[in-house]
Amino acid sequence: MNAAEPTPAPEKRRLTDRFLDLIERVGNALPDPTTLFALSALAVIVLSGIAAQFDLSVAHPTTGEVIHPVNLLSVDGLHRILTGLVTNFTSFAPLGTVLVALIGIGVAEVSGFIGAVMRLLVLKSPRSLLTPVVVFSGVLSNAASEVGYVLLVPLAALIFKAAGRHPVLGLAAAFAGVSGGYSANFVLGTIDPLLAGLSQEAAQIIDPAYTVSPAANYYFMFMSTFLITALGWWVTEKLVAPRLEANGGPELDGEGGEDADEAIKPLAPEEKRGLKFAFVAFLVFTGLMLWGLLPADGFLRDPATGSVLHSPFLKGIVAIIFFYGVGLGVAYGVGAGTVRSDRDVIKGMSQQMSTLGGYMVLVFFAAQFVAFFNWTNLGLIFAVEGAQVLKSAGLHQVPLLLTFILLSAIINLVMGSASAKWALMAPVFIPMFMLLGYPPELIQIAYRVGDSVTNVISPMMSYFALIIAFVQRYVSKAGIGTLVSLMLPYSITFLIGWSIMFVIWLSLGLPVGPGAPTTLNIGAGG
Repeated sequence: MNAAEPTPAPEKRRLTDRFLDLIERVGNALPDPTTLFALSALAVIVLSGIAAQFDLSVAHPTTGEVIHPVNLLSVDGLHRILTGLVTNFTSFAPLGTVLVALIGIGVAEVSGFIGAVMRLLVLKSPRSLLTPVVVFSGVLSNAASEVGYVLLVPLAALIFKAAGRHPVLGLAAAFAGVSGGYSANFVLGTIDPLLAGLSQEAAQIIDPAYTVSPAANYYFMFMSTFLITALGWWVTEKLVAPRLEANGGPELDGEGGEDADEAIKPLAPEEKRGLKFAFVAFLVFTGLMLWGLLPADGFLRDPATGSVLHSPFLKGIVAIIFFYGVGLGVAYGVGAGTVRSDRDVIKGMSQQMSTLGGYMVLVFFAAQFVAFFNWTNLGLIFAVEGAQVLKSAGLHQVPLLLTFILLSAIINLVMGSASAKWALMAPVFIPMFMLLGYPPELIQIAYRVGDSVTNVISPMMSYFALIIAFVQRYVSKAGIGTLVSLMLPYSITFLIGWSIMFVIWLSLGLPVGPGAPTTLNIGAGG
């Protein structure tokens, strides 16, 4: 090296990049969610001893009974922990619902049905509607989230490239739909029973008989699908496309950019046959559902009242997801040749379950945290006191709930798992808001909106690194800053647009799902 050559000055990092680096460091410094729940459970035990020592009591908002903290550091508390450890886990509401739903989804996924549907939807769409179809497909795919990330995102990049557009633009549009639109869909996914179970556990701190249906947010989710598709379409074409495609956009210097002959495989004849079989199965299953729901005395209605809202249909929605997943997956597999015997079906179920080892461990500690929180009465005490503080602050419904959406969005930047965050937040916020007259179903959808909109810019989101790898296939120097700057317009637009829709929904007094109340009559007494 020539000594006369000056040493290049280090590149000055932008303020936004430094801010994102800080978020990444803070997020990485947090313990694993499982560890976080274990530490939280221990913290509850310690806090129960402190609260009992100072006798931090409140009056129950409905009965007027004085509620005292229960000390788990006592001998009786130790006995309760030892005898309840197993049942806390086995009786945890989200556990069974998620496992059953995933068994059905697993058959549909492993047979190739979900992947074939995604490819058909995108490949058969007119080129003029390519962007909205990609975003829309992303939203639908989040019912089985891994499919969207692993299949649709790289597929959208290839499709845009084949259409003569920047491949990263297609990737961004798909990622926005899959991850940014995580709480929008036409169908219920595995996350719905999971969050509903957590909300129910939290709501029962105030009302032990309260139930939250997995379909509790369905109306809002359904309409949100159109909103996210429209917003994603607009952001892609008006904000992101000019940046990527102006003057050729970023240089395509990755292996994907160099491969000009890369093509998307059309559906094979056996895949088309499989989809025909699945469509017939869909018609049969849907016909049975309608037979049980449409007549006034239908077998899926409430036998006592004839109502649909409190019917076995809604109460058994997880079982219905299971039967649809297995039925359509098997029908497709028989037609496509991917299911040749019962062993293939069981393999699909087992394969999906084998991915849940980490989830089962997390749920064990989450269940202990929730149970301890309930036993100690700390959840009720915090809820009553917090409700009084919020009530005295004089915040009305709209600013209060918008603040909660923003809080959820911020927390999502440093803690990726939607279920893990809700397991921590629900026992505090749901009882608190219930005492202010806001039902759990409404608080749950406010959380889901906030949690979804920052998924696309959160380094803590579990698939974030995978998406960066996909981008690097086309732009080799891409990193966290590249992806965040690419997706930030989606995040901001989704936050504003979704919040406006939420406010309009509140103003009209519409239920967020079937049977979901719009208000509660519980007051924050004390």
